[in-house]
Amino acid sequence: MTAIRGARERARSEITEAIKAEARKQLAAEGAAKLSLRAVARELGMASSALYRYFPSRDDLLTALIVDAYDAVGEAAERARDALPPADAGRPAARWTAVCTGVRDWALAHPHEYALIYGSPVPGYRAPRTTTEPAARVGLALIGVVRDAHAAGALREPGEPLPDVVVGDALALGAELGIELPGAVLARLIGAWAQLFGLLSFELFGQFNGVVEARTELFEQAVLQLARSVGLSTPH
Repeated sequence: MTAIRGARERARSEITEAIKAEARKQLAAEGAAKLSLRAVARELGMASSALYRYFPSRDDLLTALIVDAYDAVGEAAERARDALPPADAGRPAARWTAVCTGVRDWALAHPHEYALIYGSPVPGYRAPRTTTEPAARVGLALIGVVRDAHAAGALREPGEPLPDVVVGDALALGAELGIELPGAVLARLIGAWAQLFGLLSFELFGQFNGVVEARTELFEQAVLQLARSVGLSTPH
């Protein structure tokens, strides 16, 4: 019975992955708003009723794709950070840059999945709480770099004051996530996280077309500026 159960589980896993792979093709061709379970089933040669046993609704399939995309970009960020050579692994700015570059490399290689999670909201779709943890992975990778620098005494807390309400929001988020950092640093981290994805969205969604050609160089410079904004020392 164990062998039969294992074979069934493998078969289900393979079919699930095939459904998601076909759905990603639809994302690339039609966009998330036009994702159709019937069309996915048709392309796979499945009856719609059979596909519903794997994903009861379009939103269930969308959620699976969103979680996969968040996990993939999070893994790319973490892998880039952890792959630094020993000479750079102890330099906070190098670790910060590696995380940001890992995110960009993934985004350029997977533009349609990037658009799914960082582009326009899908009409009628409301993300469940199961997407929250995967969505936080990139942010937590950046926070981890800053937290390690702070613990090592290598963080220069920005001196320019911020509004109390902004710092209060940041401290509330830090308490929820169990992050012990100065409120001003946390607030600037939130801003840096948003600016990183704003920069990537400009690149991927065409706002740089005919305006910026040296996009890698612009990205590298902007990432260093973001590192400085949160208190990390960078080479000049």
